[in-house]
Amino acid sequence: MIISHIVKDVLSAGKKKVKASIVIMDKNVLSLNDFNASILNQIQDFVGQSVELRLISATVGDPNKGNRGVVGEPANLERPPLSFIPKLIAGETLYEAHFIVDESLGIPGAIIVKNRHLAEFYLKSITIDDFPGKGRIHFDCNSWVYNANKYDYDRIFFANDTYLPEHTPGPLKGYREDELRNLRGDNVNRELEEWDRVYGYAYYNDLGAPDLSPSLARPILGGNSQFPYPRRGKTGRPPARTDRNSESRLFALDLNIYVPRDEKFGHLKFADFLGYGLKAITKDLLPLVQSIVDFTPKEFDSLKEVFDLYEGGFPLPDIPLVRKFIQSMPFELFKTFITPGHNQRGVLKFPLPHILQKDKWAWRSDEEFARETLAGVNPIMIQLLKEFPPKSSLDPSLYGNQNSTFKEQDIQDNLDGYSVYEALQLKKLLIIDHHDAIMPYLRRINSTDNKIYASRTLFFLKKDGTLKPLAIELSLPHPGGDNLGAVSTVYKPASVGVESTIWLLAKSYALVNDSGVHQLISHWLRTHAVIEPFVIATNRQLSALHPINKLLAPHYRDTMNINAQARHTLISAGGLLEFTVFPSKYALEMSAVVYKSWNFLDQALPADLLKRGMAEIDRSSPHNLRLLIPDYPYAVDGLAIWFAIEGWVREYTAIYYPNDSAVQQDGELQSWWTEVREVGHGDLKDQPWWPSLSTLEDLIQSCTTIIWIASAMHAAVNFGQYPYAGYLPNRPTASRRFMPQPGTAEYEELEKNPEKALLKTITNQVQTIIGISLIEVLSNHASDELYLGQRASAEWASDNRVIQAFNRFGSKLKEIEKNISNLNHDPSLKNRCGPAQVPYYLLSPYSEGGITAKGIPNSISI
Repeated sequence: MIISHIVKDVLSAGKKKVKASIVIMDKNVLSLNDFNASILNQIQDFVGQSVELRLISATVGDPNKGNRGVVGEPANLERPPLSFIPKLIAGETLYEAHFIVDESLGIPGAIIVKNRHLAEFYLKSITIDDFPGKGRIHFDCNSWVYNANKYDYDRIFFANDTYLPEHTPGPLKGYREDELRNLRGDNVNRELEEWDRVYGYAYYNDLGAPDLSPSLARPILGGNSQFPYPRRGKTGRPPARTDRNSESRLFALDLNIYVPRDEKFGHLKFADFLGYGLKAITKDLLPLVQSIVDFTPKEFDSLKEVFDLYEGGFPLPDIPLVRKFIQSMPFELFKTFITPGHNQRGVLKFPLPHILQKDKWAWRSDEEFARETLAGVNPIMIQLLKEFPPKSSLDPSLYGNQNSTFKEQDIQDNLDGYSVYEALQLKKLLIIDHHDAIMPYLRRINSTDNKIYASRTLFFLKKDGTLKPLAIELSLPHPGGDNLGAVSTVYKPASVGVESTIWLLAKSYALVNDSGVHQLISHWLRTHAVIEPFVIATNRQLSALHPINKLLAPHYRDTMNINAQARHTLISAGGLLEFTVFPSKYALEMSAVVYKSWNFLDQALPADLLKRGMAEIDRSSPHNLRLLIPDYPYAVDGLAIWFAIEGWVREYTAIYYPNDSAVQQDGELQSWWTEVREVGHGDLKDQPWWPSLSTLEDLIQSCTTIIWIASAMHAAVNFGQYPYAGYLPNRPTASRRFMPQPGTAEYEELEKNPEKALLKTITNQVQTIIGISLIEVLSNHASDELYLGQRASAEWASDNRVIQAFNRFGSKLKEIEKNISNLNHDPSLKNRCGPAQVPYYLLSPYSEGGITAKGIPNSISI
């Protein structure tokens, strides 16, 4: 490069030229819906005067500007000489910049990036390999930078050093505080735009659509004692016309829901895939299926017809509606829903779920039904039975007597010779109890097309460590009024005759309950919803320089974006969840009632197991815990992951916090925790169980719990959805008629055609196709997913102690992965695979892309 005479004069005055390498990600790689981005970038490159960079000193303050770090001279992006371009990953472009510096700048600790280009760009990193007196300085940016006119402040990126607030170099303190103030955006009172970087809080007042129809109005969740709820991200949209307390909704097909743009990167193309997938199901697939399915009698005629969805496919007629549907879908989604069929027509065909791959009928067995309570898609509900018969906690003044009607004679013959009292004392009786959560809503739910019960299911722990179902209680509200209690019937296992079909139906009704609780509580509420306030508070109160921000940030990747898409299409009024899961319009309202009893401390896996009676304290056992069922795959694998996370967090925090006093004196940390409790989870702020975050142990356990929820717990309840529930008879999501009674036409059909009776009871044909389409999308791993123990950048931390501790964490996870595989091949562990021969890999840390029933992503990214 030819250096001008002016530059020569500057350099001769004791100044030096320092080269920086800048990596920008091509926009077309990141956005599925930005098909013109690559052409735009070719025409309008970022070289020349369009992007300006200025170094900020971390060691020299400007006395005229409150001792803020001195700002260096501007530099601009340049194309590097072709012979020096290193090999980059696909989609990345390398630029250079040359800074003119002298001793007056000191050592840089931050950099200003000003974009005067018309288009935004994704800035991945800036690296100075040889800065005088310092050496290598790396800025791990990972952020979208819009035109400077979009901001009323400078975009600043800090070097990858880490400081507690009081240890921040003096010249950087003001910049650190400014950046947090900008992210809080508390003075921004307008509808937020895509370039805004504002993290604010809002109630769940955007689920309903009262402007469209009174039937689509929904109660506001959060900010009231009736329906408390975690907060979600602020969008600033104006209120609805017909209800000023509700936020107006976007058009149904508009996917541009505001979240801070950096929350949309991750694997943005895959996040867009989710958004377009949900949109395609709602806009195109649902009316398509409704128009071509035989609506008399709205049922599958046999289980073979259900199997055909996976084996032969569902042929679609060559009609304009089908052709329009196929032509309207992006290629990836075309492959998801439609495959080439006979005579070039489309065929609706789904991949064979894991539950059917080895044995098509194992799902019907009592053994597999029981095993999936320990190793299925919802393994966090089973608990030790502590009293017989079980009692209800519902208010008797409102609901009358809701205690169980199980009697000793119902189960005595199946206790392997024990009395009920002995089995209870020996901790051999377990229960899945959905009664109290569902009973208050039954009368309203059953006034719709759904006809469900509130269920309790009893299990017996056998000597070989497996469970067998003992009885199922199905309850309805008293026809004379809620205050008169429940009307309950107990069903017992049977293997022949009409009684076996009745027992299969009883299991199906219980599974309907479990499917709804799984989606609304175990999955949505206890992972997606409760984590979002932590995402918001972390960005508002913990600087990018803060060690806890660096620890937790990877575990927030894509979560706000996924939740926003869910509020728009999945959990909204008339959305896919209401269409496919039994509570219908009461779905999210029910989850708010359950949130009243949510306890942050109980989300820690050891605490959860102890609370459910599935473990007890034993000082002679590893980690002082002994499992009630040694072969409880979720608990065994989960505890290995939990203590690996805890060990990593303990090592990491010890580097920055030598004692409790350091935790107490960290102003950002204390502000973060206060905001989490008092705002993000403000409806529960007065609960006594909140940790005070006054000790290092509080911090370790709290961060471990956050990472556990966002990674392993979510993986356990999400990525088994299609493998287990992709075949709806195994986990039906709705029931449409009550148990047939002797002497009725339905009972006669039950005797003559058990399959038909089952299919007329559970999820109907349209719901089935839409439901499995939905969970097929939700059960996928992105090809560029980052899993537990992985980071997007090798230079995310500058302290070698951190990198070494993180590498030990990764090595531990690889050991766990190997051990899980060994356990799954141990024939003595009957709960690992079961009759369906589906090995439990949901908590095996790593996976390839697609539907694999394994892998723990860092974050709730789908």
